[in-house]
Amino acid sequence: MLPGDFKISKRKMRGEVSNGMLCSPAELELNYLGGSDGLLVLPEGSAAPGVPLAEALGVHPDVVFDIDVTPNRPDALCMAGIARDLAAALGEKWSWPSTPMPGAPDPRVAVAPIRVDAGEICPRFCATVIEDVPGGPSPLWMSRRLTLAGMRPISGIVDVSNYVMLDVGQPNHAYDLDRLGGAGLSVRRGRDGETVRTLDGMVRHVGPEDCVICDADGSPVGIGGVMGAASAEIDDTTRRVLLECAYFDPNAIARTGKRLGLGSEARTRFERGVDPELAGRALERFVGLLRTLDGGDKVRFGATAEYRDPVHTPVAPVVGLRTGRVNSLLGTSLSDGDVERLLTPLGFAVEGNGEGRASVTVPTWRLECSREIDLVEEVARMLGYGRITRTLPPSRKRTGAVRSAVADQRRRLRGALVGAGFDEAWTTTFISPADLDAVGIGPAAVQVDNPLDANESILRPSLLSGMLRALRYNTDRQADDLALFEIGRVFHLPSGDADLPVEEERLGVAVVLPRPAGRDASVEAAVRTWVLIADALRLQDPVVAAEPAAGLHPGRAARVGAGGVNLGVVGEVAGDVSGAYGLAGRVGWLDISLDALVGVARRDRRAQEVSRFPAADIDLAFVVPDTVAASTIAATLRLGGMRGADASTGDRAPGDTPAPARPGARSPVEGVTLIDVYHSPELGEARRSLTFRVRLRASDRTLDDSEISQVRKSMIEGVARLGAQLRS
Repeated sequence: MLPGDFKISKRKMRGEVSNGMLCSPAELELNYLGGSDGLLVLPEGSAAPGVPLAEALGVHPDVVFDIDVTPNRPDALCMAGIARDLAAALGEKWSWPSTPMPGAPDPRVAVAPIRVDAGEICPRFCATVIEDVPGGPSPLWMSRRLTLAGMRPISGIVDVSNYVMLDVGQPNHAYDLDRLGGAGLSVRRGRDGETVRTLDGMVRHVGPEDCVICDADGSPVGIGGVMGAASAEIDDTTRRVLLECAYFDPNAIARTGKRLGLGSEARTRFERGVDPELAGRALERFVGLLRTLDGGDKVRFGATAEYRDPVHTPVAPVVGLRTGRVNSLLGTSLSDGDVERLLTPLGFAVEGNGEGRASVTVPTWRLECSREIDLVEEVARMLGYGRITRTLPPSRKRTGAVRSAVADQRRRLRGALVGAGFDEAWTTTFISPADLDAVGIGPAAVQVDNPLDANESILRPSLLSGMLRALRYNTDRQADDLALFEIGRVFHLPSGDADLPVEEERLGVAVVLPRPAGRDASVEAAVRTWVLIADALRLQDPVVAAEPAAGLHPGRAARVGAGGVNLGVVGEVAGDVSGAYGLAGRVGWLDISLDALVGVARRDRRAQEVSRFPAADIDLAFVVPDTVAASTIAATLRLGGMRGADASTGDRAPGDTPAPARPGARSPVEGVTLIDVYHSPELGEARRSLTFRVRLRASDRTLDDSEISQVRKSMIEGVARLGAQLRS
């Protein structure tokens, strides 16, 4: 039975009965073995009839582990790193892979000239000349291991290069020295408009943000840390090699690879962080493996040319570690010796003072461990998470619960809105440039350099676009009665000389009501929501003043505020904006800054007895200029009601000064509600009619006709000062 469930059986081939089949390496899934005329030909005398093929080839059953390596563990992207962790976990000794020592450099081999002009992105660079390298394929065992690791065998030199990377973790590149201009290498930043033809045959455009490897004459021969160029590629005629081993800045490699859309095994390792001290060992391993090839006994190598940037080359950090802190975080009772015993096998050098404190020198292959908490994690990992029992962390004594004003405000807002039938939504912080245009915000927004999704590259400056998407998601599922709110952060461009964006927490409320609810029902619901919020938070002097706002209908938009502070906007989403998100109905919108809301003055909490006396309702219709907000009229009516009540208090002759209000007296105006808005050319240009219903009630008596008349008169006089006329 061959791979692919192809069964070999007795059958006729060209008139002859065949009991067997000649197979190619591909049919046996042994591509690394090569073959003649497509068939696998065994060396003469290598196998007697009846010997199992695996035994004849020296291929024994093996296990391939598929390991998911997290980004913080670049040291585990090689066999040596995995073996190191495994040895530490099992309590076994660990050592670097054994290989024939290459010996001392041959003085007859030249030292390649190197030059580094970009030490900040290539802090360490090494190059070694190797001569008399053998041609031909790599040995069977190496080809097989590379194939099992997911790499395609190519030639002896290239296979050794890849094997060293997989074995000890150092990406390296072998150049044909005879094809390098000046027989050396240089490192610099790319230039505007410069191109490099990489080994995959594609032409890549590089720039000043990229690291370019050049020959000594300055011609590009590779993109540093990502992929080599075709100009100095190894082939069957190569006999002199210049081996490059380097350390590149991880962030620079990640940016280059992402911008070019170019992935490689080297990039995967360099952008996570390679051991900066690994170059020498990789060179020894490379030369030692070359000497295992047919004809490799003649290999010679010269002295290594090395560049090391004194500022940007990473050094092993020394981190302080407290045993008490380890036990506090993990809920364990480890001793100083236990901590040292767990960390030492991983390569950490622990120097304790016997008083629960230690200085830990981090190995160069674990540079991500730069804080105490990183070492605590390593202790937990080596101890075994299953051996850490559940414990209740100790808590400090508190005299009472402490809650910030911001947290209390969020709690009250959520309680009020949920109680009113709203559902809380969550939308993504990232939006697309098209969203900015759709909601009419404009191009000024915070751009993300490395977005998770290229189509969502902007940090939202408003909650509107996300909430409109949420409405569309629900309306697509036949939901036509929607009331959603979201509390989230928005982002604005840095102010002044600041580097970081300005963050602001805001509340967004979106309302869509069924069509029978009325033409303006959604925007009215949004305004009522503002009244609800102002009442729930006891905001002082809440206002709604007509004012245009981005993304809202020009005639149905207003500014909301309280205590003299502007807080946000309320109104109806413009038709073209809601239409851009596929919403056919009218959308009410309320947007409030919670950061500004914290500092707004609040009304005192004061209990008042509910009046048992009847109320009197009066309707007042005024013709007012369009520039006068309905909220201004309503506030004037309330103020006029208080003045009218004062004027009707006490015995006085006509023309006397009104007596002061009685102690504890309150305004008889219990409520002012706008009940009708009327537009007509008969009212005059830029004028409209507003009808208010005013409810009057006293707490200690039934208001008589004279008191109601006096209050009504005072309210009308106050509104008249705004340029309004009472309609008969």
